[in-house]
Amino acid sequence: MILLPALRTALRALRKNKLRSALAMLGIVIAVAAVVSTVSLGQGARAKVAQQMASLGSNLLMVVPGSMNTHGAATGAGATQNLTLDDARAIERELPQAVAAVAPVNRSGAQVVYGDANWFTQIMGSTSAYLTVRQWPLAQGEPFGREEEAAGAKVCLLGQTVKEKLFGEANAVGEQIRVKHVPCKVVGVLAAKGQGSWGQDQDDVVVMPWSTLVRRIQGTQSDAVGMLMVEARGPQLVADAQREVTSLLKQRHRLAEAAEPDFQIRNLTEIQNSANQQTATLSLLLGSIALISLLVGAIGIANVMLVSVTERTREIGIRMAVGARGRDVLFQFLIEAVVLAAIGGLVGLALGAGVSWLMAVKAEWPTLLSPAVMAGTVLLAGLAGVVAGFYPALRASRLDPIDALRYE
Repeated sequence: MILLPALRTALRALRKNKLRSALAMLGIVIAVAAVVSTVSLGQGARAKVAQQMASLGSNLLMVVPGSMNTHGAATGAGATQNLTLDDARAIERELPQAVAAVAPVNRSGAQVVYGDANWFTQIMGSTSAYLTVRQWPLAQGEPFGREEEAAGAKVCLLGQTVKEKLFGEANAVGEQIRVKHVPCKVVGVLAAKGQGSWGQDQDDVVVMPWSTLVRRIQGTQSDAVGMLMVEARGPQLVADAQREVTSLLKQRHRLAEAAEPDFQIRNLTEIQNSANQQTATLSLLLGSIALISLLVGAIGIANVMLVSVTERTREIGIRMAVGARGRDVLFQFLIEAVVLAAIGGLVGLALGAGVSWLMAVKAEWPTLLSPAVMAGTVLLAGLAGVVAGFYPALRASRLDPIDALRYE
């Protein structure tokens, strides 16, 4: 029996019992929809994490002050101010083989005002290396340079959110805003970064020279920095950079090599890997549940096919009496099971894609549905049909033609 006649015969048999065929497919439909939606959710979450981590910068280490221990009570990271501008300069000067750039960062919140518009935002004080380590290009204007940093010049760069709040669609470059009553000239506008890995708006920021923030906005003469952003020269040198920065800072802080550091280094690559592992674990868990649903759907098809073989025993006997061989009967029932599963898979694929789209639009959850996932899911449904239909088809093919013709 060739494929096309077998397929026509299978479709004709399934049309005779539409309700039963639909119920048999229901399990596969639900299972495939569950597989598609969970996989797309997992892939979307992983892509979103990768995108957010990439927006922070690549090959990046974040060095923050450590905790402080007072009378036996330990405070959290960042409680001390033991990182200085000199630490940043030393890392850049002494570790050129592993480190590409270092950006000291201090942050402060402040009201910014332009005309009758005002906005409370985050003020970031750093050096020109900040744009390099964050891989943050400018949409307009130019960055400030070393001369502005040394002089504590009253210049700044605006994030897209701040620019829109203060200037709307108008050009901001060359205009003067007031940051805590300190006039600052806007020399550039940063390109849009979007949401960060912790859900914050990265574009809601004003970046200015580190010295301008500390001396003019915060009004101090301290050289303490809140964080050092260190960019390694490549992904293969991140671990080396972390080890060398740790060793150098321990030396500068007069700590023994075996002593606990008074700072913490956060490796963004490790954070991303950890987030990916959590996402993969969640996807595996949800995928396992979906596969169990697929197994239940396959058992439903097997039951329906067994009933079908019993009901059509005389038909099988007649076919064998006029010359059909056992393998022809096996092939026919196997095709019926695969067709049931394949149609259920296609319907489930459409349903799963719809659910994914709905989650992406209504719930704003990241989803990603690749062609490979769609093709793999339909193939998986077809395989489930083969497994579910094999025993009923084998049973039908082994019927004795005489006994089958006598069956009532």
